[in-house]
Amino acid sequence: MKVQIVIPEQVNSILESLQKAGYEAYVVGGCVRDALLGREPHDWDITTSALPTEVKNVFPRTVDTGLQHGTVTVLCGGTGYEVTTFRVDGVYEDGRHPKEVTFTPSLKEDLRRRDFTINAMAYNNASGLVDLFGGQQDLENGVVRAVGDPVQRFTEDALRIMRAIRFSAQLGYEIEPGTLKAAEILAPNLQKISSERIREELEKTLVSDRPELLRTAWAAGITKEFIPEFDRCMETDQINPHHCYTVGEHILKSVSLVRKDRILRITMFLHDIAKPICHTVDEEGIDHFRGHAEVGVHLSKTILQRLKYDNATIRQVTTLIKYHDTQIRLTEPSVRKAVVNVGIDLFPLLLEVKQADFLAQSTYRREEKQAAFDALCGIYSRIVERGDCLSLKELAVNGNDLIKMGVKPGREVGDILTKMFEEVLDVPEHNNKEYLLNRFVDA
Repeated sequence: MKVQIVIPEQVNSILESLQKAGYEAYVVGGCVRDALLGREPHDWDITTSALPTEVKNVFPRTVDTGLQHGTVTVLCGGTGYEVTTFRVDGVYEDGRHPKEVTFTPSLKEDLRRRDFTINAMAYNNASGLVDLFGGQQDLENGVVRAVGDPVQRFTEDALRIMRAIRFSAQLGYEIEPGTLKAAEILAPNLQKISSERIREELEKTLVSDRPELLRTAWAAGITKEFIPEFDRCMETDQINPHHCYTVGEHILKSVSLVRKDRILRITMFLHDIAKPICHTVDEEGIDHFRGHAEVGVHLSKTILQRLKYDNATIRQVTTLIKYHDTQIRLTEPSVRKAVVNVGIDLFPLLLEVKQADFLAQSTYRREEKQAAFDALCGIYSRIVERGDCLSLKELAVNGNDLIKMGVKPGREVGDILTKMFEEVLDVPEHNNKEYLLNRFVDA
């Protein structure tokens, strides 16, 4: 049965314009894959036999995106679509980029250079699906397979190793054995890849539907090339009633149990990363990891900096790691102080981190942990619903009020506001301007 893909009107208009001008033109790659899977493609990439100059002659509005690589952006209705000439890649001298590309009139040669069969399909309404390497069959069978020789594909571009893991996790597919073996052999080539590109692929894997498939990357010796700290976790047992997995398996379980938010997923991936460093065994043979949260703050910061994460992400993740194992007393004053310490913006995320953490443990005292967690959430909800003061800016008194009362500007103003805030955290009803001024200034 002939495959039919619904191509957006503007995209099809570009295809038809190129075809009317005497050239071949297809949508290609990820958009074809996603369309066959019934997903909405994010981008529609177009490949053509037309040379870049010829593409520019066909369309009135274009942008020279990457002429040396054959790419011209065609502007259509305010949207840009990348149109790339069929090409053959030259020698990959740096394990990432071809030194040069050669344009070719052959669609087959263009598809042959692509990474995986599921990304090496093309389509237009006239020719239908062009699938020369079994991509549709691999989609149906749930397989990630390199086009042609996987050793050659990964030698050309080592980032494809990370992409194989990422597609496996996103789609829930198995990596074809030969492709996985080639990834294992060539994993050291990941040292040639920039930290930013490694980070992008790792993060996409973490926020996928199957992040636990990072286990495959570990087993193949891939993760040790960019986060060897995780390998130590996979090799560290947790002989303790509260646990039923190794540290690494607990991490993977917790990642899969938390919401698909990038900060949450990164946090769960790193929350116990320091446990191997803090590992001790008591006289009864029970494993302990005292201080792992605090050590984890420093270790995770080092890892995130190595992966070139921005400061905002590092701050959020390390803060959540710092408090992920902290026991919060189930009283309103204690919870309010915890919100202040963690941060108003991060405390709701901390609750999600704590829940994923204990759900990824053994069932030992599970009901007790769940009851305590529910009580904590209940207290927090009441605090939020009442609108209790949780920051200095919500205090009924500010610095100007104190200066008007004769307090000397400077440290004394800050000290008084801090004392007021501490009292209000204990007794929110005291967040009253008259009360606070009488208590802390007139006295």
